[in-house]
Amino acid sequence: MAYDWEKGFVLDFDKETGLSKTAVSTKRLLSQMQGMFADSVAEAELIAKGDPLVYEFYEIGAPEHPGDVAAGASITYPGKVGEEYFMTKGHFHTILDTAEVYYTLSGQGYMLVENPEGDWEAYALEPGKMVYVPKRYAHRSINTGDTPLVTFFAFRGDAGHDYGTIETKGYRKLIVERDGKPTIIDNPKWK
Repeated sequence: MAYDWEKGFVLDFDKETGLSKTAVSTKRLLSQMQGMFADSVAEAELIAKGDPLVYEFYEIGAPEHPGDVAAGASITYPGKVGEEYFMTKGHFHTILDTAEVYYTLSGQGYMLVENPEGDWEAYALEPGKMVYVPKRYAHRSINTGDTPLVTFFAFRGDAGHDYGTIETKGYRKLIVERDGKPTIIDNPKWK
């Protein structure tokens, strides 16, 4: 679909599933996230058993101008690698001084955020809750429920994405299931 950035346009996103008939989906299989989960043995076993879809997102691909707004929907599926919940890769923005807004449409989970200096927070996500991710913070969605976690997101069009820092260093904290509930622990693989 061609979007008219001068006159405007309408997109369809299902509020329960996050699926769209007009926006393009990018899918992330577990094999595309190798090394991002703490339990590499459980990761390899899951990949060998069928390489599950961990998350996907629909982004409208705004022009890279400061006055335009990039937006879309993210769907993080339920599941775990070992005791660690399925999550998005997470990213900083290339323009580090970029904030982002997420609004939860369905499902449950957390938005894990951290800045380069090590400050971090985990915000609960549930339908009707919005999270403001401040400038200079990497962010990652984590599904702690048993249904897809669907969020709407928006940020400045020229912000870009820096996935490489997270792929190299990881996050300082992980959210895992312990005694049947989400628990925040230190990441043993953080560099």
